[in-house]
Amino acid sequence: MSITSQNSTAGRTLFPKGPNFTIEDFSGKDFIAKEFVESLSDSTVPQNRRSTPPSQQAFDPKPLIRSFEHALSRLGSLSEDLELHENELSGSVRRAESQHKQNIESLGWKLNQTIASFHQLDSSLNGASGESAGFESGGNVAVKIGERLEELDRQRARAQDAKFLIQCWFEVSGQGTLTLLEDLRRQGGGEGKVRCAHIAMQLLKISQRLEPNSWNQFNGGSATVSGVNGANGYKVKGHHNTRELLEKFSETLEKDLLKQFDDFYRKQNFDGMRECANVLHDFSGGASVIGLFVNQHQFFIDRSQLITEEIAGEGENWERLADPDADPPGVEPSLQSLLDEVKVVVQEESFIIKQAFPFHEQVLGKFLQRIFQQSIQQRLEMVLDKANTLSSLAFLRSLQAARTYIGGLVDDLKTHGLTEHPEAATSQTSVTLDQQLDDLFVPYFVGSSYIEREKKSLEELYSSLLFKFTLFHSRRRKTPTTFMASLAKSGSELLSSARDAYIDRLDSSDLAPAQKAMLLRVAGLKDAESARNNNEIEVTNQDGVLSLPNAKRMLKWLAEGVGRGLELSGGSETPKDVSALQSLLLANMGQIYLETALDADSDFAASQESSKSEPDFSYLTNLRSAISIMHLMITCINTVLIPLAASNVTIRRSMEKTTTQAVARMEDKVNTIMQHTIDVVLSWVSKLLQNQKRGDFRPKDLALDGGSAWLEMLQTPTCLQIYTFLSKLRDLASTALSPASKNLQTFLTELAIGLRTLLLDHFKKFQVNAAGGLMVTKDITKYTELLKTFPLAPNFLPSLEVLAEIGNLFVIGPEALKERVRGGGRGEFGGWEKSDLRPYILRREDVGSVGVQSVLNSM
Repeated sequence: MSITSQNSTAGRTLFPKGPNFTIEDFSGKDFIAKEFVESLSDSTVPQNRRSTPPSQQAFDPKPLIRSFEHALSRLGSLSEDLELHENELSGSVRRAESQHKQNIESLGWKLNQTIASFHQLDSSLNGASGESAGFESGGNVAVKIGERLEELDRQRARAQDAKFLIQCWFEVSGQGTLTLLEDLRRQGGGEGKVRCAHIAMQLLKISQRLEPNSWNQFNGGSATVSGVNGANGYKVKGHHNTRELLEKFSETLEKDLLKQFDDFYRKQNFDGMRECANVLHDFSGGASVIGLFVNQHQFFIDRSQLITEEIAGEGENWERLADPDADPPGVEPSLQSLLDEVKVVVQEESFIIKQAFPFHEQVLGKFLQRIFQQSIQQRLEMVLDKANTLSSLAFLRSLQAARTYIGGLVDDLKTHGLTEHPEAATSQTSVTLDQQLDDLFVPYFVGSSYIEREKKSLEELYSSLLFKFTLFHSRRRKTPTTFMASLAKSGSELLSSARDAYIDRLDSSDLAPAQKAMLLRVAGLKDAESARNNNEIEVTNQDGVLSLPNAKRMLKWLAEGVGRGLELSGGSETPKDVSALQSLLLANMGQIYLETALDADSDFAASQESSKSEPDFSYLTNLRSAISIMHLMITCINTVLIPLAASNVTIRRSMEKTTTQAVARMEDKVNTIMQHTIDVVLSWVSKLLQNQKRGDFRPKDLALDGGSAWLEMLQTPTCLQIYTFLSKLRDLASTALSPASKNLQTFLTELAIGLRTLLLDHFKKFQVNAAGGLMVTKDITKYTELLKTFPLAPNFLPSLEVLAEIGNLFVIGPEALKERVRGGGRGEFGGWEKSDLRPYILRREDVGSVGVQSVLNSM
C-alpha cells in the first residue's frame, strides 16, 4: 500500500490532501486493515506538530474527519468499479456454461451414433439374427474372402517352394551343382538356412525315390557319372550322383551351422546361438549341436588332463580313513574339488543353455549326463579303488563320504533351479539328477554286495582285535596250572577257527600292504610272520581277560556300520542287513569273547574246590567286566538293531529269539560261576573249621595255666582265619559285582545261608566248659558281625540271631538255661523246636549235673 498525500513539501497547503489509493493496494497479500487505518490517522497530523509531545498538544478532530471522509469517498468509488467488473465476469461465465452444455450434447449424440455403428458392424460380421440379419451376408463374405486369400497365399507359397524344389532337383540331377541352394544358404540368413535345410532333406527323399541305384552304390564316382538305369533298362546320360552331392551339401551346411554356433558361443551371442540351434534341431534333430556344445566345453577339456592324475597315497587323511578308531576325514580332497567346480560350472552354463537353446532341458540333461558319467564317475572310481587298497573300512568310509557329498551337490542344483533359476528345477531335470546319482552308486549296492563288505570289514577288525585273546586261550588250554592258564581251558573249536581265519586273511594275496599293516596294528602284532608262527607271539595274562574298552570299540565299529548302511542302502533290505550284523556281533562278542571268558572262569572256579591251599578268587574281577560287556551288547541289540527290523515281523522275532537264547546261555554261565564260587568258599570254610582245636572251648583252669593269656584272646585262631578269608571274599565280590545290583545280594545271601549251616553243625561237635562258653560267644559274635557286613536279603537277617542264642546256651547257668529253653517256643530261636537245642546242651561240660539233666528231661 502507498500513501502519497504528504510526499511533497513544496506543495504543502493549509489543509493537507486526503490519502490517494487504488484497488491494487487492497489486493496484495501484505494488506492489514489496522495498518491501513493507522496510516490514514498519521497522514492528518501536520509535520510541525509531530515533534511536540502529545501531552502539550490540543486535540484537533477536523483533520481526521476530513481524511476519513476523503477515504470513504474513495472507497465508495472503488466499490462501484468492482461491482461493474463483477457483473461483466458473471455474464461471461453464463455464456461459457451455455456453450459447454451445447458441446456436451453434441458429443453425446456423436458417441451414441458411433456405438450404434459399431453394433451394426459387429452384428454384420457375427451373423446376428432379427433386424440385423440383413448384414449377415456381408460379414460372412468378408470372412470367406479372408480365408480364401490365406489359402491362396499358402498355395502360392507351396507353388513357389515346389518350383524352387524342382529347379534345385533339375540343377543337381542335370548339372551336378547346387547353386540355388548355395545362394540361399549364404544370403538367406536364419530363415533361409532353415528353408535350405528343409529343401535339402526333401531333395534327399526325391533322390531316394527317383534314383535308387545311386543309393545302392557304395563307392562314389566323379562329378559326372554314366547315369542311372531307366525304366527300360538303358542309361540316361547327363545325370549325376545326386545322393553324394546332396549328402556333401548337407554335411557342409551342418558344419557351417556348427561353426557359426561355435563362433557365436565364443562371442556370447545368445541370439545367434539360439538361431543356429533351432536350424540344426529342425535339420538333424539337434544331436550335432548338443554334441558340439557338450564335447567342446572347456570344463571337459581341462578335466580330461587332470582326471588321469594319480591320487596321492600318503597323508594323514588316508591314515585316518583306514583307522577304525579315528573319525572319518570326509570326502577325498580331489573329488571334493571336482564336485565344487561342477556345482559352479553347471549353474553358470545353465544360464547359457537357457538363452542359447529353445530345447534347453534336453541340452541340460545331456550336459549333466556327461559330467556325471565321465568326470565324476571316473574320479569316484579312482578314489574308491585307492581306498580299497587300504582296507575294507577305508572303502566303505570313502563310499559314504562320496555319496553324501554328491547327494548334497544334487540337492543344491535342484534348489538352485538351473535353467529355471531362481525357481526350483523342473521335474524332468530333478529326475535326471536323481537318475545320475543312482547310476553312480548302483554297482556298489547290487544284491547283497554292500552288506557283505560291511560284514567283511567288521570280521577283519574283530578277528584282529581278538587275535591275542584267542591265542592266549588256545595256548593255556594245554597246561592249566594257574588262574590265567586255566582261562584257556575253555577254548573251543570256535577259537581255533577265528584264529586260523585271521592268519589266512593275512596270508591272502589280495590283501594290500596298507590293509595288512592296519590289521596287525589292531591286533598288536609287529609283522605277519610272527602271526603265522604262534609260538613266537608273546602274550600276557592281560591279553586273556575281558576288556571293557575293547568291547566299546567293537560296538562303536558296529554302530558306525549300521549308520552307514542306513544312509547308503536303507530300504526293504534293512531288516536282513541288521539281522546279519546281529549274528556277527553275537558270534564275536558273544561266543568268542564273552562265553570263552565265562567258560574259563567257570572251569577255574570248579578247579578250586580241590585246591589244598587257600582258593584263588581273582577270576571274580573278570566277572564284572563280563556282566558290563554283556549288558552293553544286549542294550545295543535291543535299542539299535532290533527296532530297525520292525518292518519285517519274521526277521524281528527271529532276532529277538536269538538274542534271548544268547543272553540265557551267558546268564547260565554266570550263575554256574557263582555257584562254583559258593561251593569253593563253603568247602574251604569247612576245612578251616576242621582245624578247630578241641581245647579251644575247654581252656585249662587258671591255677593250672598259671596266667590269664586266654582272657586276652578275643577269638579263636580258626575264627580269625575264617573272618579274614571271608572279608577278602566279600571285598572281592563287591568289586566284581555291582553293589547296586541284586546279583551281589543274592550271591552273598546264598553264601551266608551255607555259612550259618556250617557254623551250627560246627558247634555241635565240641565239648564246652564254662570258660570255653565265653570263647564260643566271642567267635559267634565275630561271625555274626562279619555276616552283617554282607548286603543280605532283609528276610535273612533275623536268622542270624539264632547264632547268638546258641552261644548263650553254653554260658548261662542251669536255671537260666531252663528259662531260655522254655522261651524258645516263643520265638527266641527263630522257630526252632526244643529238640533242636538238645545237641548243643549235650556239649556242655556240666551236662551231668542235676540242673542240666532236669532241663534235658523237660525237652
